[in-house]
Amino acid sequence: MRALLDLILPNRCGGCDRLGEQWCAGCADQLGRAPVRVRPRADPGIACWALGPYAGVGRRAVLAAKEHGRRDLADPIGLAMARALVRLRAPDHPLLLVPAPTRSSAARRRGGDPVARSARAAQRWLIDCRTAPLLRMSSGVRDSVGLTPRQRVDNLRDKISTVAEPDRWLTRAAKAQVVVVDDVLTTGATACEAVRVLGRIGIVPRAVLVVCAA
Repeated sequence: MRALLDLILPNRCGGCDRLGEQWCAGCADQLGRAPVRVRPRADPGIACWALGPYAGVGRRAVLAAKEHGRRDLADPIGLAMARALVRLRAPDHPLLLVPAPTRSSAARRRGGDPVARSARAAQRWLIDCRTAPLLRMSSGVRDSVGLTPRQRVDNLRDKISTVAEPDRWLTRAAKAQVVVVDDVLTTGATACEAVRVLGRIGIVPRAVLVVCAA
């Protein structure tokens, strides 16, 4: 019963596990600091930024959102992403956020896609910003945990594609700063494939922003 109540009304901070708060001020401060530039081994050809390392508050929040059903963490993660995007965006330019795709089996297990959920939360904090669910992942992609960098690239090759009707986003993308968003950047394989697929339909992302970089 307690586990069920924790799912409905979480009473522990998703970043530090403190009792009594879903997301405490200390964790909000840590995750909301200026983004840091990261350079993954697989270079997507555009700037990659992270809210922080895959450790501490960021790691715990990502795992809680992905593996423990903490949908309520989409809002604080989204707010931290929005703060980073305010620092990174050029003035007076619209933003278009493209969530990196996830495996459909993982999305079903998690009750939806945490990355897309956080991107939509970030959008609500930003002026002239939209979230474009342009990418999808084909079946047959393995869980990347334990794979080498080369295996991660091979695992995703030709397994990311655009949705059936991407045309309605092309006009907006041409006038916007396009940012690919994800939860964790490890080798850069997902970012590379996402950027390549978007480029194939004429959308050129300006940056990649992730919650954590490993």
